[in-house]
Amino acid sequence: MAIAVQGQWETLSSQFAEVAAHADKFVVAVHGGRRLAGSGICWRAGIVVTASHMLRRDEIEVTFANKSRQKATLAGRDPGTDVAVLRIDHQQPGAFPQLAGIGDLRVGHIVLAAGRSTLGDLSASAGIVARLGVGWQTWRGGKIDALVRPDVTLYPGQSGSALLDSKSRVLGMNTAVLALAATITVPTATIERVVEEILEHGSIFRPYLGLAMQPVAVPPDLGKKLKIASDSALMVMQVEPQSPSATAGMMLGDIILTMNDQPVTGIEQIQGALGSAKRGDSVSLTYARGGELGTLTVKLADRPRR
Repeated sequence: MAIAVQGQWETLSSQFAEVAAHADKFVVAVHGGRRLAGSGICWRAGIVVTASHMLRRDEIEVTFANKSRQKATLAGRDPGTDVAVLRIDHQQPGAFPQLAGIGDLRVGHIVLAAGRSTLGDLSASAGIVARLGVGWQTWRGGKIDALVRPDVTLYPGQSGSALLDSKSRVLGMNTAVLALAATITVPTATIERVVEEILEHGSIFRPYLGLAMQPVAVPPDLGKKLKIASDSALMVMQVEPQSPSATAGMMLGDIILTMNDQPVTGIEQIQGALGSAKRGDSVSLTYARGGELGTLTVKLADRPRR
């Protein structure tokens, strides 16, 4: 029995070592002005993705497995998903990962986080998938296609590391700033979307209305008069000057009933609709003002960077 267990242990250990050795080809260390370096993933030819929060200066360098260093330039970053996109001139041959979605991932699957230490040495930590969830919006305003929380420890240098499955495929990038006291993996689908938009536009589109709203009950007499089906809506408490809603004509005290013909009873419904909006999109708002119904078309704009 002990011999059988030992054999299984050795086989599992060898498999982990092989996964880590494969990651050694495409995982880099990223020096971006922090006291400790972070990790990065050679995503495609000339492109490295890393954790945005690890970058504190414009002079950025990456360290490869052979300890060679190369300057990188910041193509753009998305603090909402903690993804930053770097450009490099030269890349090691065959240093690209096989990407995988999370469709086949299950809670309890064993995964491995592979990154680099500040000195550029390969580092790894293993664990299981602790939680899987649907898409969500981070506290920083970014849209994540799915919640992946692995039970792995991120050691110094592993922010921006790759999460790998048993086939050495990259499931996403690890970060510790999107959730309190927990590692979150940004899935490959989210990273691909961020990379494409940054390479095309230089930034991520963060649509906003420019409104402060509060849920309110629809007065029964108003609901009856205007034939409003819902008993709750959103009252406009503030309209930002020169914002998309101000330009469209929204006013303080308006009661928003629907967005794109869908009833809105909470802020999360507005956020959900905006989260899937693209550059150039408009939204239609139905509202009550002075006992009458009105409709506005709001052309969405990018939220001002501060």
